[in-house]
Amino acid sequence: MRHDDRRVHERLEQGLAELGLADRPRVHEVLMTLLALLHKWNRAYNLTAVRSRDDMVSRHLLDSAVVAPYLNGSTLLDVGSGPGLPGLVLAILAPERRVTLLDSNGKKVRFQRQAVMELGLTNVTPVQARVEAFAGPAYGYDAVISRAFASLGDFVSLSTRLVADGGRWLAMKGPTVEDELSGLPEDVTQVASHELRVPFEAGQRRLVILERTASTQGRH
Repeated sequence: MRHDDRRVHERLEQGLAELGLADRPRVHEVLMTLLALLHKWNRAYNLTAVRSRDDMVSRHLLDSAVVAPYLNGSTLLDVGSGPGLPGLVLAILAPERRVTLLDSNGKKVRFQRQAVMELGLTNVTPVQARVEAFAGPAYGYDAVISRAFASLGDFVSLSTRLVADGGRWLAMKGPTVEDELSGLPEDVTQVASHELRVPFEAGQRRLVILERTASTQGRH
């Protein structure tokens, strides 16, 4: 193994250990394969502004994995997924969960499909569509997640029909997310806010979890 390969391998291994995710079968191996694929495609198709594999480990793989403990339910929709983040990582960590990756960018969805095929992920469905044009399943998703996709208000408004009864929105945000809470629809409320500590990253990240208020349960 080359020195730089060993460094990346150890960086991912240490990061997963810090997140309490190191004991899951084959996760490290599959994430390393995803990393290699993302790095290769990025040089040709400019999928992400992050160039180095070291930075991809922290800013993409670990930044996606950090929200895994906060997910519930058997179905997940990743809105504005880009090259499949965080959805691909979350699908690798929980193969029993069905994950849909939604993005309108053709080259990014092509990468998603290639990754699904090469990684042998049977629980992931890439979809090329704008969120407002995506019908989704009849009963919605248990969780709808976004990673810097839009403001909280726009994220909720565009995806409200896609959240199942009793389902949740999970928004991965920066430190100024409190400023966006006033833009939420009246029938949606914040039920939790978690500081996300991503290994090797100094910047502040937050996960905001939203639900419909009890008096307005029911998709519309």
